[in-house]
Amino acid sequence: MTRHGSVTITKVFMMIFILTFIVNSSQGEDQPKSNSTYLSRSDCDYLISKKVITESNPVPCSRLSKITFSHLNERGDIANDGVLIVLDILAPKVEEVMKKLLEQKFTIFKARPIEEYNGDDMASMADNNTSAFNGRAITGGSRWSLHAYGAAIDINPVQNPFIDIDEDGTARISPEKSARYAVNRLNQRPGKASRVGMAEEVVDIFAEHGFFTWGGYWNYPVDYQHFQVGPRSFIEALVRTPPEEGEELLNKYISMYLNCRKNRESEDNVEKLRAHCVDYVVSQMP
Repeated sequence: MTRHGSVTITKVFMMIFILTFIVNSSQGEDQPKSNSTYLSRSDCDYLISKKVITESNPVPCSRLSKITFSHLNERGDIANDGVLIVLDILAPKVEEVMKKLLEQKFTIFKARPIEEYNGDDMASMADNNTSAFNGRAITGGSRWSLHAYGAAIDINPVQNPFIDIDEDGTARISPEKSARYAVNRLNQRPGKASRVGMAEEVVDIFAEHGFFTWGGYWNYPVDYQHFQVGPRSFIEALVRTPPEEGEELLNKYISMYLNCRKNRESEDNVEKLRAHCVDYVVSQMP
């Protein structure tokens, strides 16, 4: 074989190697990813610097976990940049929820931790950001929000607004851009395109993984973006419980809910069945 022929073959092999590397790299970027880790000391210091958590917070930073996950973005692409911070007991459940949402091709427009907004919930909502932990008080009140326990998740705020209603009937809608877009919750309307990212599509998925309470059930405020793990008393009990025992306790109620659904699966009205089973499970909680 001539030297020229040897060089040509070498170039061909190099081109094949480069193309294979590029293809594998691009495929890797589209592969769904999921991971859960406890917050590090530097993570906690950063939350403190951003005033997202303080020494008086109802949950210590050491009990918080960070979930990184893939989600379908508004362009219909798989994005690997999702981050949620939750109570450690809930991390495996939240990982599964995010996997199910991706399998269902449910759009999450953005999911960044609240410290990127300096703990400003209004700024996060305006940016249509899905978030979880935030060491803040409840909106319009002084008690700790259930987000301060890492036990609540807000999804797609623009598609799923928070609506407070004054005694005189005045409705205050957050974020403001939702007012003329998402107050009407019907998603199959003549002459109107379907909207993606509506919470009604995923209430079952959240309930099946322990997020039994949805803010869309409430009279006022109505909080379509909000999912939480049962009532405040149960969440406070979870926080007081060692993680392994807490996970067993949560699993008990999840099994109770799933069995309720299974035992009444002949029920034609899915919403009625879900409401009955959620009501039953929550009534059994401490």
